[in-house]
Amino acid sequence: MTLGIYYPWGKAKVSRYLHSETELEGEPFVFHGTGKEMFIGFIKSVGLFIVVYGTVGILVSLGGEFGAVLGGLLLIVFFALGIPYAIHSSMRYQTSRTSWNNVHWGYRGKLKTFIQKFLGGYFLTVITLGIYGSWYVQTLRKYVIGHTRFGNIEFDYQGDGMEYFLLNLKGILLTICTLGIYFFWYNKEVFNYTINHISAKHGEEDITFTSELTGGALLVQVLTNLLLLIFTLGIAFPWVIVRDLRFVYSNIRLSGNFNVEKLEDTETAYNDAMGEELGGLIESAFE
Repeated sequence: MTLGIYYPWGKAKVSRYLHSETELEGEPFVFHGTGKEMFIGFIKSVGLFIVVYGTVGILVSLGGEFGAVLGGLLLIVFFALGIPYAIHSSMRYQTSRTSWNNVHWGYRGKLKTFIQKFLGGYFLTVITLGIYGSWYVQTLRKYVIGHTRFGNIEFDYQGDGMEYFLLNLKGILLTICTLGIYFFWYNKEVFNYTINHISAKHGEEDITFTSELTGGALLVQVLTNLLLLIFTLGIAFPWVIVRDLRFVYSNIRLSGNFNVEKLEDTETAYNDAMGEELGGLIESAFE
């Protein structure tokens, strides 16, 4: 009815609902993002796309083959910088606009450093024909998680590139050998590896995360969701989202002394949703 204009407000409402239905020790999470913030971020992102693609169009029209080359280089630079910017800024926005028990989350990563790690790792992955990919993923994950805060709780990630490489190598080979059946156990291993290598520090107290996901449970979850979508012609999509969130959270355990009374709200506000919306536009551009 609004020709898509209402989308940011609808997106904000969905996020508020999902956060409010997610609880930790009986207390719900709160999402503070607004449709107005997301709409402004969307307008900025669309404006940036128009400027970039408009410039490319002018270069191609007026510059011939040389202009086409310059336009292609401009697009490469745009996406090379735009993708890590979208990831970094979206992380800042999502964490800053989320709170629990009046304590906000936060992300303290530096954009310049993240871009360097993102592009450097991508280059090494390309020239090694994908072999460096496992180290690349672990490097980015370690940086992002290591710079995430929940009040005065600091997070850490200790995944290892070689371990992750061998895990993926085994998973790919067994998936091929079993004609795809092992795929669910492969994904279970990846999920468990990631969760099991996340930890947090709250003062002198250590908090660890453990995943209890099994391949069989993941297989049942995926097949059930698929059947729901098929037999309802897609109408069950909201139920699938809720089922998946419950499924994931039910398989994660926290261990350690989590003292709510020692929580402090230390993070600064960040309400620029441009990176959040730019990521969606870039994703759409590659589809």
